[in-house]
Amino acid sequence: MPKRSSDRRSILLLSVGHSCVDVYQGAVAALVPFFAAERHYGYAAVSGVVLAASLLSSVAQPLFGALTDRRPLPWLLPVSTLVGGAGIALSGVSGSYGLTLAFVALSGVGVAAYHPESARVARLAARRAVDGRRGPGTHRGMAWFSLGGNLGFAAAPLLVAAVVGTGGLRLTPLLALPALAGAALCLPVLRELERRRAAGEAREPVPGADDRAAFVRLSLAVVCRSVAFVGLSTFLSLFTTQRLGGGPAAGTAALVVLYAGGAVGSVLGGALADRWGRVAVARWSYLVAAVAVAGVLLVPGPALYLFVALTSAGLYVPFSLQVTLGQDYLPSRIGTASGITLGLTVSIGGLASPVIGALADATSLRTALLPLVLMPVLSWALFRTLPEPVVTEPVAPEAGTAPVGR
Repeated sequence: MPKRSSDRRSILLLSVGHSCVDVYQGAVAALVPFFAAERHYGYAAVSGVVLAASLLSSVAQPLFGALTDRRPLPWLLPVSTLVGGAGIALSGVSGSYGLTLAFVALSGVGVAAYHPESARVARLAARRAVDGRRGPGTHRGMAWFSLGGNLGFAAAPLLVAAVVGTGGLRLTPLLALPALAGAALCLPVLRELERRRAAGEAREPVPGADDRAAFVRLSLAVVCRSVAFVGLSTFLSLFTTQRLGGGPAAGTAALVVLYAGGAVGSVLGGALADRWGRVAVARWSYLVAAVAVAGVLLVPGPALYLFVALTSAGLYVPFSLQVTLGQDYLPSRIGTASGITLGLTVSIGGLASPVIGALADATSLRTALLPLVLMPVLSWALFRTLPEPVVTEPVAPEAGTAPVGR
């Protein structure tokens, strides 16, 4: 019982710490209207800011995952949290576009370093919190871990509006505060890991066989989801302001709805998967998302907010399910699987943002965003080809299993 209690506490701390990190992913899109208003950036320029956060992160995240597969690196949790916060904190202190891109890219690297190792640690804690059983307990544990990140996304527009909206971009150093809190929350988890390692308890089951073909198809679905999510979130605030008026507050409200719905969707996904399976739940969610994105772009008036909420649910229900699916398809490379399915779910979509921005400058923002409707349709089609993993092997006895991350 005490062990399970400490592992539940670790999941809670990791979830809150995850929110402190993902604030900085959500902050990039939330800062876009302020860069546009204060520095007069066009669509292409603001999409370049999003690209800066995504480009290095997209490359670095799988590399950090492969690194943690070779050797656990728990110290990355507090260090990467601080790096992610420092980049966003510095992004508004200089009027130089180049320095802004560099600082946002630094934040992206910090976020990239955090996700693979944190997901590995969270999966281990989730297993132990349910007496070492695999399956639904692990799904729920990872859902709560993902919930933390989604709450961080939801808080980002409010945090940025409260800080930057009152004093301008010069106050972005205040945005470092969540990183300081997140790094502090990591320390009890690291101490618990070290205690278990010293006691010979930090063990994982021997991994099963990899299904690389299924993992590749899953990764492609994640990429399509990312393009839809990041493309929409980057320009949603500006699009809402154009459609409804009301100034930055209307755009901030739309972003809050998009991100806050993810908090419900990630936990709901874990519960629905227990009954109908992860693949089936994700497949139907992407169909809902396709209809909802079309509604955001085409339905007039305040009903836009309703379709933003449906879009959020459709894109976020599969969120944590994709993480555990990736880990089960690639059990010998948990860090790599986590880096791709958890981190790249957000970051790689930023690579498409400059294309959307350039098209918006040449035509209109609605025209540029319409192709995003196809992205969840492609994810749905890819999920139709995926099997539901059957994980039946028992957890090996603690005294004879392989070390974590080996």
